[in-house]
Amino acid sequence: MNMRKSGSETASIIAKLSKGTEVKVYSESKGWAKVKANGKDGHVSTKYLTATKPVTDSKPAVPEKTTTKYVNVNSGTLNMRNKPSEDASVIVKLARGVEVEVISEADGWSKVKAYGGEGYVSTQYLSTTKPGSTPEKPGQNPGGEVTTITKYVNVNDGSSLNMRSSASTSATIIATLVDKTAVTVYSEADGWSRITANGKTGYVSTKYLTEKAPDVPGNPNDSVIKIEKEYNLTMDKMVQIQMAANAQTDKAYKTYIREDGLSLVNSTKGTVKGSGWRVRGGAGPNYWVVGDVSNNQSLTIKSKVKGSDGYYWYEVSYNKTWVNASPEDIEYNLNPKNFVNDPVHSYQFVKLSQVTNMNVSEVNDRILSGKGILQGQAATFTSAGVKYGVNEIYLISHALLETGNGTSPLATGVKVNGKTVYNMYGVGAYDGTAVSSGAQYAYNAGWFTPEAAIIGGAEFIAKGYISAGQDTLYKMRWNPTAAEKYGYASHQYATDIGWATKQVKQIYNLYSLLDSYKLTIEIPKYK
Repeated sequence: MNMRKSGSETASIIAKLSKGTEVKVYSESKGWAKVKANGKDGHVSTKYLTATKPVTDSKPAVPEKTTTKYVNVNSGTLNMRNKPSEDASVIVKLARGVEVEVISEADGWSKVKAYGGEGYVSTQYLSTTKPGSTPEKPGQNPGGEVTTITKYVNVNDGSSLNMRSSASTSATIIATLVDKTAVTVYSEADGWSRITANGKTGYVSTKYLTEKAPDVPGNPNDSVIKIEKEYNLTMDKMVQIQMAANAQTDKAYKTYIREDGLSLVNSTKGTVKGSGWRVRGGAGPNYWVVGDVSNNQSLTIKSKVKGSDGYYWYEVSYNKTWVNASPEDIEYNLNPKNFVNDPVHSYQFVKLSQVTNMNVSEVNDRILSGKGILQGQAATFTSAGVKYGVNEIYLISHALLETGNGTSPLATGVKVNGKTVYNMYGVGAYDGTAVSSGAQYAYNAGWFTPEAAIIGGAEFIAKGYISAGQDTLYKMRWNPTAAEKYGYASHQYATDIGWATKQVKQIYNLYSLLDSYKLTIEIPKYK
């Protein structure tokens, strides 16, 4: 039975209660009961409650029959929604190649499991085989290298570092990077480093990179204000809340299954025996659940060890891209102390509800110059930020990413019903129909000039999270206010534990181009 946030079939589901679960009833009204169960408060349908405990079936539950499929979009991401409708709320965005478990299919929609949650996606964007790689995108490691490090451009003031298309001084220059720009380094060889910076991937001379980080945000002119926000939560409690919400990571863990969960085929292979089995992050029931396995699923056995419970446990290969994160990794990403003194990652605490008072000429010259239709639009971004209470650099960063530095079709204009429309933030650009659906949204919104799209889109961005008080990247990801209030995770932008730290490099690089700005850094403080 679903326990919902309020007494309505459309309210969000906060827990699922099995037959025989004991609940405390606070009140009943219009077919709904306000209850407490398993430490959570919510609402359930009264017709599924009884004053006497029902007899439970001693037989194991029949597992849901699912099939594995993969997200297969040519561009952008696939929206997983809370209902099978284009108008339904987006729960999470799924990248190309992400594995999903399909529960059912009907009327062009598939009910799926992904990232520890359930929702609906358009069936046409799923395939039975994992698709190949897509063209390089900002933030991705195009070559698939596993290990990356962050370095910083180290050139004289007023100079810049050329990023080239290949490891040669005669190769085409694809970008110029100013001093202190943060770059992601994939590999180094023969005096060249393969990097990604500001949404582009290429090669730079290794001698102009340094591991020494620049100063943390702040300067002698007091343009940066640091404040603390206290929460009535301990770090341990916050970790427990996120564990209950199945916080995700793409990190690979050693995974174990108890000996009676496998039928051995040979010394290196076994099949899962029955339903309800899960793999854990260690040999024992005291370790966290990394993920589920299904009946008859084949697993490769790597070793056998004695567990903390006296059983033998098999270490097995668990080839899932996204898995439940360990408590230690959740705590590391939750703890502000691990990032507040980092010159790049500290930007996840910048308050996005406050304007920066940036110098318009400086932004046009140093950030928006050469950025397609966004060139010269600093004053418009300032107007949008002031009108809707959104940090202008955040708006610019968002627009540069969504428009491919001001060059995408939606940015440069698409004809709808004889009128040219513009969309600078990808608002309403759904799944594989990004251009047409994004253009239709812009037409309905009346975005018939680039300026209207910049200002109107800012309103949309503000309403989702910033106006709700989640006005830092940290709060968008973790929402400590809701955790403090309700005791469970709610209204979080992403499930990836590293999401906030992955978003900040572009924002840091934009700020590093400027001399004149103001910002406030709000640092969470737990009990």
